[in-house]
Amino acid sequence: MKVQMKSYFAALGIMACSFTVNAQNAPKKFIDPANMDLTVKPGDDFYQYASGTWIKNNPVPAKETRWGSFNELREFNAQAVKGLVETAVADKSAPAGSVTKRVGDFYAAAMDSITIEKLGYTPIKAELEKLKQINDLQGILSHANYMRTNGIGGALFGFGIGQDRKNVNKYMVNISQGGTTLSDRDYYLNNDSRSVKIRDAYHTYITTLFKLIGYSATVAEQKSRTIFDIEKALSEAQMTRLEMRDPYKTYNKLTIAELNKLTPNINWTNTLTQLKVNGQDTVLVNSTSFFRSLDNLLTSTSVANWKTYLEWNILKSAAGNLSSPFVKANFAFTQAQTGQKVQTPRWQTMSSLTDRTIGELLGQLYVDKYFKPEAKARMDVMIENLRKAFEIRIKGLEWMSDETKQKALEKLYAFTPKVGYTTKWRNYDGLVINRGTYLQNLINASKWAYNENVNQLGKPVDRERFGMTPPTVNASYSPTMNSITFPAGILQFPFFHPDADDALNYGGIGAVIGHEMSHGFDDSGSQYDKDGNLKNWWTAEDRKKFEERTKQLGEQFDSYTVLDTIHVNGKFTMGENIGDLGGLNAAYTAFKMTKQGQSDEKIDGFTPDQRFFLAWAQVWRGNILPDNAAQLIKTDTHSPGPYRTIGAPVNMDAWYKAFDVQPGDKLYKKPEDRIRLW
Repeated sequence: MKVQMKSYFAALGIMACSFTVNAQNAPKKFIDPANMDLTVKPGDDFYQYASGTWIKNNPVPAKETRWGSFNELREFNAQAVKGLVETAVADKSAPAGSVTKRVGDFYAAAMDSITIEKLGYTPIKAELEKLKQINDLQGILSHANYMRTNGIGGALFGFGIGQDRKNVNKYMVNISQGGTTLSDRDYYLNNDSRSVKIRDAYHTYITTLFKLIGYSATVAEQKSRTIFDIEKALSEAQMTRLEMRDPYKTYNKLTIAELNKLTPNINWTNTLTQLKVNGQDTVLVNSTSFFRSLDNLLTSTSVANWKTYLEWNILKSAAGNLSSPFVKANFAFTQAQTGQKVQTPRWQTMSSLTDRTIGELLGQLYVDKYFKPEAKARMDVMIENLRKAFEIRIKGLEWMSDETKQKALEKLYAFTPKVGYTTKWRNYDGLVINRGTYLQNLINASKWAYNENVNQLGKPVDRERFGMTPPTVNASYSPTMNSITFPAGILQFPFFHPDADDALNYGGIGAVIGHEMSHGFDDSGSQYDKDGNLKNWWTAEDRKKFEERTKQLGEQFDSYTVLDTIHVNGKFTMGENIGDLGGLNAAYTAFKMTKQGQSDEKIDGFTPDQRFFLAWAQVWRGNILPDNAAQLIKTDTHSPGPYRTIGAPVNMDAWYKAFDVQPGDKLYKKPEDRIRLW
């Protein structure tokens, strides 16, 4: 399994500019009482108290599925990215091969809706025709490999090159469970009304696309049933998302001979060669049971049905980028899952796509115009302050032995921070971008990215890789790199502002820094050592005490209701909840080292401690459509905003003191019940 970075937000494609863009629009009040609901006691509903009026006045716009503080950033700053790409399009003097020329050509092709409409599904016709040549199972497997290496969709399973989690200085082949379309296996298997609704919408989506490429309604219906049956069988073989969080359960190193024995219908020597991988004697498999089931399914399903399955993989990978009938069908399926009312404007979708596809070209333009060195300098200081605070907290832990503390401190000292943007740009050498071939540009980019990935084999692990583009509003922790990353996009209000008081900045970006540091010590990240290797560094007794506390935290979040009878899954969201609890505590400790943190001087009627916790709360204010909320409970490891707002503070004595929270208040927890981790 390729190790996933743990991010501050779910993957939203959020773009933003650094604080230097937004400074002229800085709010007059960083903590504005007009956004609060002061009729509510903070000890009864801190979320409503901190943000109630803002929530009331900011419903979800029709083109969104949720709306909150960081969506506002996305909306404002997407305009800045739009300015960059449109300027690049208009620059007729940009030399061939230059960053500006390539960004401009990519965006121009994406916005050329007239050409896209004329082409219909022509850009994928040739690929669909190739499927007719297949006449046996080996042909199916070979063609699936061809599709993967040529940028037209990955089928059957996941594949990529990543670090060996027990020897992180080496890259290895990682293969993983996959092959399905719906966002979670439960949607194939459960019979609750929401799952049935999504399955019905999926059926409609499949049949619509097949009819759009010329099949009769009867044949399209038959193909839809075939595809669903195959994907349901694959979903039954998959581990749950919760099971996938176990780094040891998903670490299965097999020789090629052992893998061939596990799946006798797949010759992995041939498969790896077709996937452009040579000279590898072992691979990492995240789920051996999945591949055993896949092997059985290969022979129990007809070649004709597998051809339909591959046909669908080509269709679905292209649908959102073809002519409007395909795009509309794609959006209708999205609507059924999320509740979004209207499509996102094309310019916004395509500027975001430019960032996702050639983000280190766009990022160079972005950094040149918007990011200032002083932003990184301020951030570097705060990171070191948070590191000092975390050190103080580790040394003060009552439940941890000195032996384990020393190992934890070694890991803390070894954290590598990455701020703003990469120091080693990827220039996508060899990637062909043409103004007249939108979908082909995407296929070329996918093929280029695949080749870049497999070409890492045999090379030193690149520890400078940033992992996020500069305009991204997010942050992350990589357990195998033991690195924390903060793109330029997150360095702005409400997380950070150069004119704001320390309470605002430590309750915002300080908590983000602490959150990412805490991921190195959450239920999963704590199983990796200072070098990033999956290796135990705990005494048995300390690990037991840690797990007792995480169990309590899980139970706390299990009690939170999202919709109707749907609750937060405390185990699934554990890593992020630990990140919030550890991060906010560390940020508060760092804040108390500042002059403001040691004073009682009020600003806009609030004490420094109150402003610290209100800064944290306003990050999480927002509204969300019910369908999207239900989907995210299954797919997102982050708890919903209202519970991120209160989940950590109710375990912090300082919050009780700041807002005079007393027994009888709805959020009150006895001191002995407050969960103390990092």
